Amino acid sequence: MAVRRLCLLAAALFAGTATAKAQPVPMVKPTAGMVITTSVRIVPGVYRLPGRVSLDSALLTVRGNNITVDLRGVTFVGQPADSAPDAARGTAVRIDGGRNIRVHGLTARGYRVGILARNVRALVLENNELSYSWKPRLFSLVEHESLNDWLSYHKNEQDEWLRFGAGLYLRGVTGGRLTGNTVRQSMNGLLLSHSDSLDIRDNDFSYNSGLGIGMYRASWHRIVNNRVDYNVRGSSHGFFQRGQDSAALLMFEQCSNNVVAYNSMTHSGDGLFLWAGQHTMDTGQGGSNDNLFLMNDFSFAPTNGMEATFSRNQFIGNRSEGSTHGLWGGYSYGSRVVGNCFANNRIAVAIEHGQDNTVGGNHFVGDSLAIRLWADSIEPSDWGYPKHRDTRSTRWRLVENHFVRVPERWRIANTSAVDSGRNVVRDSVGEPCDPARIVPTTAWWRTPEIPSAPLRWPATPNAARDRQAIVVDEWGPYDWRSPKLWPLDSVRATPLRLRVLGPAGRWRVVERRGVARLSAMRGTVGDTLSVEPEAAARGDWRVTLEYTGGAVISPRGQRTVAGTPVRFAYEHFEPTQRWSQRVFAFTDSTNPFTAPAAFDALMKGAPLFSREAPRLDWFWSRPRDRAFPVSKFAAEATSEMVLPPGTYTLRTLSDDAVRVWVNDTLRIDQWTPHETSPAYATVPGGRQRVRVQYAQVSGWVELRLDFLRGVVRPSPGSSGPH
Repeated sequence: MAVRRLCLLAAALFAGTATAKAQPVPMVKPTAGMVITTSVRIVPGVYRLPGRVSLDSALLTVRGNNITVDLRGVTFVGQPADSAPDAARGTAVRIDGGRNIRVHGLTARGYRVGILARNVRALVLENNELSYSWKPRLFSLVEHESLNDWLSYHKNEQDEWLRFGAGLYLRGVTGGRLTGNTVRQSMNGLLLSHSDSLDIRDNDFSYNSGLGIGMYRASWHRIVNNRVDYNVRGSSHGFFQRGQDSAALLMFEQCSNNVVAYNSMTHSGDGLFLWAGQHTMDTGQGGSNDNLFLMNDFSFAPTNGMEATFSRNQFIGNRSEGSTHGLWGGYSYGSRVVGNCFANNRIAVAIEHGQDNTVGGNHFVGDSLAIRLWADSIEPSDWGYPKHRDTRSTRWRLVENHFVRVPERWRIANTSAVDSGRNVVRDSVGEPCDPARIVPTTAWWRTPEIPSAPLRWPATPNAARDRQAIVVDEWGPYDWRSPKLWPLDSVRATPLRLRVLGPAGRWRVVERRGVARLSAMRGTVGDTLSVEPEAAARGDWRVTLEYTGGAVISPRGQRTVAGTPVRFAYEHFEPTQRWSQRVFAFTDSTNPFTAPAAFDALMKGAPLFSREAPRLDWFWSRPRDRAFPVSKFAAEATSEMVLPPGTYTLRTLSDDAVRVWVNDTLRIDQWTPHETSPAYATVPGGRQRVRVQYAQVSGWVELRLDFLRGVVRPSPGSSGPH
């Protein structure tokens, strides 16, 4: 079957290339809404063409067969570089059916989708630069995350993923190749749905805030020698490591028979995030099975280097270092974990309810716990899977592994039939672990061959850094190509330590406001600058530095030649506040949504308790303060503050419900239970009396109120549902 698919693919690609060469190619200037039905070359130039609201209304639409669209030297700009990334909209190029279609050389930025292809056979996308497209504002802080930033890719039958945008979005595509394409500083690089038999090679899908590569019902692909690093959110070193379902490679819902080899997939929420799919969870049938993961680097994930659940796969010769879990493989069966390097993970291999799996020939170096196997006595009652499958933890082979400076080799509970022979334990590290040297060739394993395979995954200096190199700000992962100041402590620490990040070079202080003392006035990139604000300005200060050194590429793609001074700053703005907080417990009879009059009477009575606090920022799954009820509680918080002259934006984040009055005028009204979402109101400078009512029915508690300088464009954050 696989051989037939590859032969058909090669024949289709050859036919398309021959046809394209036989036709004269006219030069045309692009116009918004142009439909292309024959091979053309677009006149080189920069074209400022805003995208349309509908993703189906592209600037260029390609329809037909045997078409090459040559876009070398062409740049489409949908939004100015200084626009907020979530203002991007529309689609640059749409390929609408057909066969033997080739699009190459396009640069497009400022769109929700760069290239959208549907129902195409033998599609070739080459050397397209689609970076700096749509991505959402993130609301997680240095100190804690926000639930608004969590993603959900569990459904895509109706193209639900399109709401997340992508450099490349392919649905119903069979055969072809994607090579030399770049998507960085967006939310998603490449999204594949209901597609098969593509050769995806030598691309760069890095530094995106969602997925590098996302797959849904996508099978028989070859994904080889790609850079897919730093696709991450929900990570703050020293505070929290959540990932929030970001990943270098996500494979959901019946993704099978794929070969993933020689890729760099580091510093992402998960390196690999594979899930069988809802069909399997409901019926126990199918899965994301028989995929081969060979010689990839999945290191330095905030959560899991590799996660693969409810499926049967092979993990051969990969590297997974410095993550919470090297491999999380819940309910895996018939899988092989062979010849991998696991290093310095909290737990290297963690698999519950696994069956007929082999963990062999691996090196475990410095992991706190190498292997954990177990089965829970009670499984979730709403899962169909355990109702249709035997889910015992049983029939394991743990053989020929090397354990080096591992305090605990394995922890096995409620598991039967374990073969744990021929393992080696030693204290000295010796040579660094290299998967290329340790994949065993034994009677039970042979390394498969990959046509035109490189010797190893593509390495970059940033891919070799440890997990501290992950820096996520309000627009996603930092790419180290521009200077930046980033806090090492809580942003309210005094003094506050700021790390100077960026390309090699020097810096000097050029401006400061509200700052009493600095630990240095000049230095080199990599320094730590300590800032002590003036006592009266601890909520409103700024320090500006000037960088001189190598070439700079800003987070929006603006380039500055080496040696040109570049200014960058860190600002802290949090007006002095003192909140009087009163907390009430409500019942069904005083529910704020079904019995509003009774609720109003409750809020006028005696509270459960009262307290004072310097800010309004609540976030918990279970309350740390035991005075708070676990569920069904409401609160009223009041504060009076003085804002400096100017205009400001009041922003709330809430789950379940909130409303805010400013100077007795209702300005924010989200009084219907909802998942975490923001709301905005513009307020002037001067004295402000603020009253907040909040209600929580059940689940997570999130309530935050921020004052932002200026008029801030309302941003919903990551498009729900979460």
